[in-house]
Amino acid sequence: MAKSAQKVTLSPSRDIPIDKLMLSQSNVRRIKAGISIEELAEDIARRGLLQSLSVRPVLADDGSETGKFEIPAGGRRFQALSLLVKQKRLAKTTPIPCIVRDATSAILAEDDSLAENMQRAALHPLDQFRAFVALREKGQGDEEIAAAFFVTPQVVKQRLKLAAVAPALLELYAEDEMTLEQLMAFTVNPDHERQIQVWEAIKSSWNKEPYQIRRMLTETSVRASDRRAVFVGVEAYEAAGGTMLHDLFQGDDGGWLEDPALLDRLVSEKLQAEAEAIATEGWKWIEVSLDLPYGYSHGLRRLNGNPAPMSDDEGAAHAKLLAEYRAFEEEYEGQDEFPEETDARLGELEVAMEKLERRPLIFDAEEIARAGAFVTLDRSGELSVYRGFVRPEDEPRTEADVHSGEQAADRQGAELSATSNVDGIGHGTVITSAGQALGAGLSDEEDDGALKPLPERLVMELTAYRTLALREAVGRSPDIALTLLLLKLVNDTFRMSSASGGCCEASVRHVYMSAQASDLKDSVVAKLVDDRHAEWEADLPLGDDAALWEYLTSLDQVSRLSLLAHCLSFGINALHEKVNPYGAGISASGLTRRMAQADLLAQAVDLDMVEAGWEPTADTYLNRVPKARILEAVREAKGEGTAQLLDHLKKAEMATEAERLLKGSGWLPEVLRRHDLAALEGEEGQGASGDVPDTELSEDVDLPAFLTADLPGDDASMMAAE
Repeated sequence: MAKSAQKVTLSPSRDIPIDKLMLSQSNVRRIKAGISIEELAEDIARRGLLQSLSVRPVLADDGSETGKFEIPAGGRRFQALSLLVKQKRLAKTTPIPCIVRDATSAILAEDDSLAENMQRAALHPLDQFRAFVALREKGQGDEEIAAAFFVTPQVVKQRLKLAAVAPALLELYAEDEMTLEQLMAFTVNPDHERQIQVWEAIKSSWNKEPYQIRRMLTETSVRASDRRAVFVGVEAYEAAGGTMLHDLFQGDDGGWLEDPALLDRLVSEKLQAEAEAIATEGWKWIEVSLDLPYGYSHGLRRLNGNPAPMSDDEGAAHAKLLAEYRAFEEEYEGQDEFPEETDARLGELEVAMEKLERRPLIFDAEEIARAGAFVTLDRSGELSVYRGFVRPEDEPRTEADVHSGEQAADRQGAELSATSNVDGIGHGTVITSAGQALGAGLSDEEDDGALKPLPERLVMELTAYRTLALREAVGRSPDIALTLLLLKLVNDTFRMSSASGGCCEASVRHVYMSAQASDLKDSVVAKLVDDRHAEWEADLPLGDDAALWEYLTSLDQVSRLSLLAHCLSFGINALHEKVNPYGAGISASGLTRRMAQADLLAQAVDLDMVEAGWEPTADTYLNRVPKARILEAVREAKGEGTAQLLDHLKKAEMATEAERLLKGSGWLPEVLRRHDLAALEGEEGQGASGDVPDTELSEDVDLPAFLTADLPGDDASMMAAE
């Protein structure tokens, strides 16, 4: 006989005055969590009580009901109601809807309290996001929603932004196929089609990290911190119709500009406008360039201007600042340290005085008419103007020079503007804008994995850096400079055949680096060379041969050798140039000699390109070579195991990760290595049996999280290498 199902009986509900209710010691919640009692009270005051309380009668010792009820489930709601009573916003006799459990029930009060909390299902975050959208669509603003749920308006904006991600990606998030952090990363770009493209590209990849998603969604954009964006200004960019991308979930340094072409046009227009304003000063020519190359002023004579005097107001302001500065110095004289506030104020005073002391130079009008200026941007996006440079062809000539047909020519200065666009304006100033020559990148389609030779222009750029580093080293090594000079002079004197080639142009003819990275002029060695040059230039009585002769003869031997080393260093030529078999330029044998001599010189000065400041970054090397070269670099620096972990990545991702892994490793491409050290390392690295060094993944390699997330703790390195 079938057993009938037992019928369910529910506890009755009734309204009980709040002054008849009391907290139960059977409530299992002891630790505060979630929103506060005050916030819950405000929510009840706004919308009323959404859930009734679960109560049980309080019995006397004889088992009779006392008329009081304890609350094992719903204690926080009761405390919020009690707070409203205390604030006189709710009467203490207000009836409260309650579910009354039987005092003699077999179900314990603790059981009820535990069940109410454990059986509760938390709202999925996606449901919350969509609920916020629904509230906004029904007329509630961000501030109103934020106030109702005790969050900030920024949180509401973030939730609404998450709900605006492509529906297909939201469904993946709902099915736990995507993390919240990944979903947050997709909000940086509102283009649903692009969001889906990025997900399709990375869903089967190791690298699904949020930073990679953000990088791919903004790869065609320009950061607001970029010097071009700083120069133009985001407001001007947006006024011209440009759009921005923003990340609401982490600092984005002002966001990203989505239209690089528009930004470049605005930069060009603003630089042109600045150049035209400067042209009203009467200069013969103005060269405009976003990136002036190192050596842009070589071969040009620099005018000596006089600082403009301060106005009465500026003089008074400077005197006031100086008086305050000296008052602080006198007050704290003899003390080792200034108080923090005083030190900060002294810094402000120094900056203010330096600004007033940095006076524009006043040049002779006749000199201005034959001279020019360079207009560019500095690294922080500020306009930089370098005035007062005279080209050789613009120098005043004597009558004898004219009749003899002598004309000063400066090939290097001409190279700067030979292909420029010329724009003459009203008073005759010629404004030129030199375009930056960019090397063609190697696409992934053309990359067949073979270890091809380095691109010719890249080799020239790398050897340009090496040339500058050698100049700096020779310039501080008088003995080696003297040996180098003797080597050149002996070859010139005693060799019957042509002595073309060699790495020292002892004329001295300054060697212009036609191929160079855009940041070479800002490198460590460039600053050292320029600073040393400026120090000598300040001491030398240039322009008067008699005075210069007297000055040179009065120098002690150490100073004479130091000056010799500095001058000779400008003739260093370790450039790997294209061989021309037809006579113009350098021959193959000449190039071989030059590189061999450069190696000897590097060994003599103990050149270290790492100490000289060169690093393998995506811009300087990794994005310029095939994937096989990138893997070769990582393999040499970090081992075969690490290289294998990058093998599956696309070119751009591989270059970025390789840059991080190679940072601080001291790795150099072969063209920058010292051959003597390479030979020594080869001998030390090969054992008696001829075994090659172990290339398994080193335990101390700092791999990105996406490469190690799924590997077991102690065996990660071994499994990765396999």
